[in-house]
Amino acid sequence: MGKGSDKKTEEQPPAYDAAIAKSDVVIPVDGDDKKKIAEEEEFDPWNVPELKDDTVPWSELTTCGKVERVVLWFLKPVLLLGLLYMFICSLDFLSSAFRLLGGKAAGELFAQNDLLRNPVCGLMIGVLVTVLVQSSSTSTSIVVSMVGAGILEVEQSIYIVMGANIGTSVTNTIVSLGHSGDKNEFRRAFAGATIHDMFNWLCVIILLPLEAASHYLFRLSSVIVNSFEFSNVGEIKLLKVITEPFTKLIVEIDKGVITDIAQNEEGAAEQSLLKRYCKTGPLVLVNTTEEQVNFFSNGANNWTITENVTTSEWKHKCQYLFAQVNLWNDTIVGVILLVAALLILCVCLACIVKLLHSILKGALAKVIKKAVHAELPTKVGKYLTGYLIIILGAGMTFLVQSSSIFTSALTPLIAIGVVNLKRAYPLTLGANIGTTTTAILAALASSGDGLVRSLQLALCHFFFNVSGIILWYPIPPLRNVPIGLAKKLGNTTAKYRWFAGVYLILMFFLFPAAVFGLSVAGWQALVGVGVPVLVLALVVIVINIIQTKRPNWLPKKLRTWDFLPLGLHSLEPYDRILTGCCKKKGAKKEDNGEKIEVDNPGFVEEQNMEITQL
Repeated sequence: MGKGSDKKTEEQPPAYDAAIAKSDVVIPVDGDDKKKIAEEEEFDPWNVPELKDDTVPWSELTTCGKVERVVLWFLKPVLLLGLLYMFICSLDFLSSAFRLLGGKAAGELFAQNDLLRNPVCGLMIGVLVTVLVQSSSTSTSIVVSMVGAGILEVEQSIYIVMGANIGTSVTNTIVSLGHSGDKNEFRRAFAGATIHDMFNWLCVIILLPLEAASHYLFRLSSVIVNSFEFSNVGEIKLLKVITEPFTKLIVEIDKGVITDIAQNEEGAAEQSLLKRYCKTGPLVLVNTTEEQVNFFSNGANNWTITENVTTSEWKHKCQYLFAQVNLWNDTIVGVILLVAALLILCVCLACIVKLLHSILKGALAKVIKKAVHAELPTKVGKYLTGYLIIILGAGMTFLVQSSSIFTSALTPLIAIGVVNLKRAYPLTLGANIGTTTTAILAALASSGDGLVRSLQLALCHFFFNVSGIILWYPIPPLRNVPIGLAKKLGNTTAKYRWFAGVYLILMFFLFPAAVFGLSVAGWQALVGVGVPVLVLALVVIVINIIQTKRPNWLPKKLRTWDFLPLGLHSLEPYDRILTGCCKKKGAKKEDNGEKIEVDNPGFVEEQNMEITQL
C-alpha cells in the first residue's frame, strides 16, 4: 500500500484498528464516512420527527406577503376539511365497489349454514366477507339481521364477528400504500396500519379457543340481555348525514340483496346490487309477475291450479349517476367505481399529507404534538392516560360509525410523525370498541324476539374487543408485542417495498381462503395440515426469541439461521427476482487507484457492522 494509505490507516482510532486487524482486507474509512455512520446511528425512524419550519418570519414579509399568508391561514383548514371529506367519500365508494364485485359471493358464503358450525371456518368466512364488502359494519349488520331472523344461531355467529374484526383492517393497510414514495413515511404508515392487524390476530389466537371451550362470551351476553328489557330505537346516522348527500348522487347499493342471498331467498342471486328504486325520484309503473297456486278439493280428489298473477304499482326510480346507464352490469360499474375510488383516495391522501406538512410547522407543530402526546401528571395519571385515549378513540369511531374510516384517517398522521405508534395503539383499540356500536344500533333496530338475539350477538362483539384490550394492553411487556410485530413489518416494508402487496394478498385473501378450503374438506384435513404448521411456527418463534434474548442457551448452529438456504430466512433472493437488481457475488474496494477483489463479501459486511458499532 502507498503512503497515503498508511497515513489514512494511522489516523483511525485504536478500536477501528483492532477491528480491522481481524481481516487482511483494508477498508479505509475517512472522517465524512464516520460522521455519516454517527448520524445513521442517532437517527431513529420511529421517533416523531421534528417538521422543519422554513417559512419566512412575519417581520420580513412584504405587505402582499402578509396578506397572502393570512388568506392561506384561512384557506388551508377549509381545504383540509374538504380533502378529508372527499377522502371519506372515496372510502365509501371503495366499499360500494367491493360490494358490487364481491357482494354476491359474500352472501353465498354466509348461506353456508353447515360450514358456519365450524369455528375456524366461521372465522375465515368473517374475514373474507368483510374484505369483499370492505366494511365490518356491513358484514356484522348482515350477521346481526340473520341472527335476528333466526337463520343463524348466536353461538356460531360469534366466530364470524371475530373474523370481521380482522377483515376491517384491510382498508387502512391499503391506505398506507399511498406513502410508498417515502421510505420512512411508508415504514411508519405500514406499521401504524398493521398494528390493528396484529392486535386482532393475537386476540383471535387466544380468545377463539377459549370461547370454543367455555362459551364465556355467549354466557356473559346471555346474562345481560335476560336482565333488561329493550325497545326498538330505529336507525341512527351521524357522519352519513354529511357524506350520503354526495355519495348517493354517484351510486346506491341495495344491501338487502346480499342479505336475501345469505338467507337463500329464491331469485335473489339474479338481482342487481345497484338500487333501482328509491324513496325519491320520478314515479314509474312497475309490473311484477308472480305464480299463484290454488288448491281445490272435493273429498277424495284434489286439484292444483297454478296461474301467473301480475301486479302493478308505482315506484320512485333512482336518479344517481350509474342508475342512468342500464346497459352496464354490476361488474362493469364495480370496476369503474373501484378505479375512480382508488384514484380519488390516492390524490386526496397525497394532498392531505402535503397540506399537513405545510400546516404543522414551527410553534403550531409543537403545540399539536404536545397535545397529542400529553400525559396526566403523577404515576397513576400516566398509567390512566392510555385508557383515556382508548375512550377518545372509541368516541371518535362512534361519531364516524366506522373503524375503517377512523384508522384510515389516522394512518397519514402516523406517517408524517404527528402521532407515534405508542399513541396510535390505544387509539386503534378504542376504534375496535367504537365500531361495536354499529352492530348494537343495528340490533336495536330489530323488533320482537329478534331484538334479544341480535343484541346478544352485538354484545358478544363488544366483550370480545374488551377482552382483547384486557389481554394485550394493561401489562407493558404484552402491550409491546403488537407494537413490536408492527415495527417488524414496517421495517421489512421499508426495505422491500413489494412486501406490502404480498402481505396484503397473503393475509387477507390467500391465507383465509386456504384455511376455509381445508375446513370445507373436513376437520381431518384441517387438523392434519394445521397442527404440524402451528407446531413448526411455534418452534420457530421460540427459537427466534431465544436467539435474541439468550443465544448462549442454544447450540452454536441454532444461534443463527445461516445453516438454512438463504430463501428460507431472508427476502433478499425474492427481492432480486422481483426488482431485477442482481447483485455481484464479490465486492470491489478501491484504494489509491488499486482495486482489491474480496472473495468473501459476507465477512466484509460483518466487519463493517462491527466498525459501525465501535
